[in-house]
This record gives sequence, C-alpha cells and structure tokens, in this order.
Amino acid sequence: MAAPWETCEDGEGRNRSPSSWQRRRKLLGSLPGPKRRVAGSKKTGNMSEFWLISAPGDKENLQALERMNTVTSKSNLSYNTKFTIPDFKVGTLDSLVGLSDELAKLDIFAESLIRRMAQSVVEVMEDAKGKVQENLLANGVDLTSFVTHFEWDMAKYPAKQPLVSVVDTLAKQLAQIETDLKSRTAAYNTLKTNLENLEKKSMGNLFTRTLSDIVSKEDFVLDSEYLITLLVIVPKPSYVQWQKTYESLSDMVVPRSTKLIAEDKEGGLFTVTLFRKVIDDFKTKAKENKFTVREFYYDEKEIKREREEMTRLLSDKKQQYQTSCVALKKGSSTFPDHKVKVTPLGNPDRPAAGQSDRERESEGEGEGPLLRWLKVNFSEAFIAWIHIKALRVFVESVLRYGLPVNFQAVLLRPHKKSCTKRLREVLNSVFRHLDEVAAASILDAAVEIPGLQLSNQDYFPYVYFHIDLSLLD
Repeated sequence: MAAPWETCEDGEGRNRSPSSWQRRRKLLGSLPGPKRRVAGSKKTGNMSEFWLISAPGDKENLQALERMNTVTSKSNLSYNTKFTIPDFKVGTLDSLVGLSDELAKLDIFAESLIRRMAQSVVEVMEDAKGKVQENLLANGVDLTSFVTHFEWDMAKYPAKQPLVSVVDTLAKQLAQIETDLKSRTAAYNTLKTNLENLEKKSMGNLFTRTLSDIVSKEDFVLDSEYLITLLVIVPKPSYVQWQKTYESLSDMVVPRSTKLIAEDKEGGLFTVTLFRKVIDDFKTKAKENKFTVREFYYDEKEIKREREEMTRLLSDKKQQYQTSCVALKKGSSTFPDHKVKVTPLGNPDRPAAGQSDRERESEGEGEGPLLRWLKVNFSEAFIAWIHIKALRVFVESVLRYGLPVNFQAVLLRPHKKSCTKRLREVLNSVFRHLDEVAAASILDAAVEIPGLQLSNQDYFPYVYFHIDLSLLD
C-alpha cells in the first residue's frame, strides 16, 4: 500500500510529481514509519493514549514536523511515527462537512461500543481477570502495536469507493456488532441472575436459607396418615432445655424422636416427630419456649428439581460462557463462593451444607462461545474505530488545508502523563503559523474562536484527534 507522502493524488485524482514526495521523504527522514507487525505478539505494556495529528504537506510544514520530531525526541516527550492514510475520493466540500459531523458521532459510538465489549470480557472472565488484557487484541496483536503500526484495510474498506460508502460500511458493521452484543449479554445476564438467585437460597442462617441441601429422606417420617416430622431451630444455649422438654411441649409427641441434623453459629436444626392433629398446639408451645418451627415439608421431587436446576445453570455457565484462560481447578467455580457454615450431622455421605458446586466440579477448561464472540468482535470493532480515526484526520485535513489533498499525518505517543502539557506547548509553538488566532486563544481559556461551535480546548492550529486505549479504566 502506498503511503500518502509517496503517491498522493490531488483533488481530481492526479498523482503529484515524484519530486514532491521525494522532497517529503528527505524532510521527514528521521520520523520513523510503522514497522511490520508480528502476528500473535504479546506486548503487554500499560494502556496508553495517542495523539493523531496532521499538518499540510508543503515544504514549510514538513520542516515544522521535522522540528517537532527533533524537539520531542530530544526532550523525551513522545514517540512519533508516520500514520498512513490512503487517498480517498474527496467529492464536494459540502459532502465533507456532512461527513465530518457523521464521523464525529460514529467515533463516539465506536469507542463506547468497544469499552462496553471490554467490560463484558471482564465480567465473563471473572475467574481470570488478570488475563483480560491479553484477550483484548486487534488482528492478533495488542492494541498499542495495532495503532502504532496501523495500515488501512483496502479489502474491507476500499479507498476507491466514495467516502460516504466507506463510512456507511463502518457504521453498519458497528451497528450489527452492537445488536449482537445486546442479545448475547442479555442471555448471559439472565443466566447469571437465575444462578445468583438460586445461590442466595444457600446463604443466610437456618431461619432463611434453603434446607434442600441439608436434609435427607431418612430424617423424616413420610407417607404416614397420622405422623409428621417437623424441623425446629433451637438456640445453642438451649440445647439441653430442648432435650428435656420437647416431649412434653404437647401431647402425642413421639418419644426420643428428636435428632440434631445441622447447626450454624447461632443454633441447631432438630427433627421431632408427632401426630398431625397436635401440630398447632406444638408450634404454640415451642414458640413460648423460644424454639422456632421452620415451615418445611419434605418434597423429594421439589428438592430434586432445585438441585438439578442449580446443576444445570452452573453447567450452562461453565460450558457456554466459561473463560479459557485458566482451567477450572477442583474447588473453583465461576461465581464467588457463597458458603454458609452449616454442619450436617449423622450422615457422613451427605455433602456439607453450604458446600457450593464449586467444590463438586471436576477439572475443566474450554473457551465458551460468548468469550470467543467477544474476542473476535472486539477486534473487529476496535479495527473499525481506528479506521474511523483515520477518516476523521483525512476529512478534517482536507477541510482545514484545502485542495489538492496534501497533508502529513503523524501519530504521537506521549511518554507519560506529566509530559502532555509540555508536548502540547511544543506542538502549538511549531504549528502556530497555521492559525495565529487559534494559537493565541489557546493561551487564554476565556477567548472563544469566532465561527467555531467548540471551546478552544478542542481546537488547535493543527488537526488533532485523541485515542485513549485505557479501555478498562
């Protein structure tokens, strides 16, 4: 692909003379061009910001770019590279003005979309959040490398098409990704909510939590016309009192029928068997003695259904949405562990109350379709976003510097946050001649630039766009 400073066409599609771009090459000799990307590279530097600027491509301004590069390099303010933008069919200036507004909105939409997608990756990879960054790639390389070595994708976005068609292709692509993102994340969130609701039932104390994972069929007298087994919560200091009095709390209580089946830090869960016709009397007397009858009737089908539902939801989340970065270890789960310290007694084969499915899952690994989709489409959306930035530079440069098309785009990466103020001063000084009014107004925040519907903080003598790769902040 030809770089714009090598084969630029004028507004009517004619190539400029070789001597023109040869002079530009000579003047910009020390400004590095993008190096070839290595697929699959694992550069993992901190998320960073870039400044994408352009200046006219005439001799005076190419010399200004060279001065800027010299100053910023010697002062260690930024790392600068040429930013390659192909020649497009310009069309009319009126159409460019309309495209400028449309691209500004599309830029905001694209950035919002990739930030939402990055956050979705964080949520899906909740067991491996430390590995999120290495899954946020563009064309198989880290985001910084992609931006630094950007090359226009001629196959996907042909530069020979009218600009409006290129913009329309980008807009439709991003709109479709957003539609798919909404439907996929909605399904994921529904699953997650259902699972959390079930897990909440395993939280809390003996008064509120589900008992289906504590009790067993052997704890109850079932299918009896006359007898029924109740569950009673007894405070720990009252264990002895319970044992001495439960048989006399009402008539028709089966002697020696109580059994402690589970306990937490506050009390224990006891069974007691009695005749059905004295249930109300027994509840009243128990309450007077500060014993609480828990409303629970053993229904094997319901308990089985609840357990199967929890297993199914966990399986769905693990198999359909599980991360691939870390194999699930025995004793791990996709959700935070909501253990409840309740100890079952009398049946060593029964799982501990509150033991989550994380402790019963076997080892497993595999990248679910949601994470795969997020990775692929995050890359597509990010690539589209940087193409939009390139289009904005092209359109604004033509509107600002006029025809024939002749400008040079440069990508600056400030070395650190503390350098940005000084870097801005250097740029404003070097390119002050492009717009004396704008350059002067930058020094005075109270001055507004006539005819512009934006603050002077958004306008500089040169074309400028910001790229922020801190997508997880």
